[in-house]
Amino acid sequence: MIRQNGHADLPLHTGTVPKWLADRMMVLGTLISESIIENFGTDELLVRLSDPLWFQSFGAVMGMDWHSSGITTSVMYALKRGLNPRAKELGIYVCGGRGKYSRQTPDELLKISEQEGLNGDELVRNSKLVAKVDNNAVQDGFQLYQHNFIITKDGSWTVVQQGMNTSEKKARRYHWCSANLRSFVEEPHTGVVGDNRGKILNLTDSKARTARDTILEMSLENPERILKEITQISKPANQMLIVQGELFPQIQTGGRSIIMPAHHDVQAQDVDLKRLGGVLATAYNNQPKNFDELLLTPGLGPRTLQSLSLVSEIIYGTPSRFTDPARFSFAHGGKDSHPFPVPLKIYDESIRILRDSIEKSKLGYKDKSECIKRLHTVALNIEENCSPQVDFDAAIKFEREHSKEWDGKTV
Repeated sequence: MIRQNGHADLPLHTGTVPKWLADRMMVLGTLISESIIENFGTDELLVRLSDPLWFQSFGAVMGMDWHSSGITTSVMYALKRGLNPRAKELGIYVCGGRGKYSRQTPDELLKISEQEGLNGDELVRNSKLVAKVDNNAVQDGFQLYQHNFIITKDGSWTVVQQGMNTSEKKARRYHWCSANLRSFVEEPHTGVVGDNRGKILNLTDSKARTARDTILEMSLENPERILKEITQISKPANQMLIVQGELFPQIQTGGRSIIMPAHHDVQAQDVDLKRLGGVLATAYNNQPKNFDELLLTPGLGPRTLQSLSLVSEIIYGTPSRFTDPARFSFAHGGKDSHPFPVPLKIYDESIRILRDSIEKSKLGYKDKSECIKRLHTVALNIEENCSPQVDFDAAIKFEREHSKEWDGKTV
């Protein structure tokens, strides 16, 4: 059985991310990545990026469409623009991209390897094998069109790549990580995100080892004899590959499972309302005794604390916190106006405070960074001990009523 950290239906969206959002995504995404590296190290950032649910939440907190396939392209493009100019400082590089940029991955890896003293040929081989496995060995109806290879200066890596099924108008995102990776051809994935289409051919399954060996033996046989035997098979094509009386195992979803709905608007059932209630209570009802250092920031109000609480969770939250990615769109909205327009004033304030906390932390002044960390801790305590209630429709109405005041913008 293929190891699957999550499963999601990712509707294909057309169009591009506007510059006013793309630039902010680059800055915020880089700052969040820097904070994770500062607190936990580069390998932890790789692990986060290899978690399908965290990745979806990460894109949502940056103001992208909370459920669409566009999160993959926009997040990786933002990180490549933001992290690569600081790769020497942060110790991490982003290679590849969409379409023609994915084909530049080998050259990029060889260049980085030369700079960092890594085995470039091995990394290029890893990149190609990962793509071949998801495009060929796992035949699930999705053709790859994006391949990003994220690598640290020490040679650890994660791959985020995405395939498209044009007839279904859906996408599937695949996540790999070199940590604890035993084999490229046996249960190599850390997660697969996409639309569940039932049984598929999966030659990477551990139970398919006999099948792989048999296929290898068949490749050495006389082609005429193999073709003669194939013509005698009367079963449907999806039942032809049988080994010792059993079909190839299907992909199955595990504990990281999620199905992203087709509807564009964020609905109450898409969000863990108790968690959202904890965030809102933290922002609007609990400031004075917990966040003195943040409240000394000129102009900082509860709405910015709401955004920072969700940013804090992205940085400090445990894996169980990301089962409802839509909740993170309550940080900075969405470019398609769901759940509300992107509040540019709030977004810019979040960037300014997070950047300031990181810079001061480097100088040894950790009060502000500790306050940002405490936002998540306080929200957790409220959630666990107070059972906060939230009127979902009223929360969205409040955001929309104040959208103009916060320079709300949409595509």
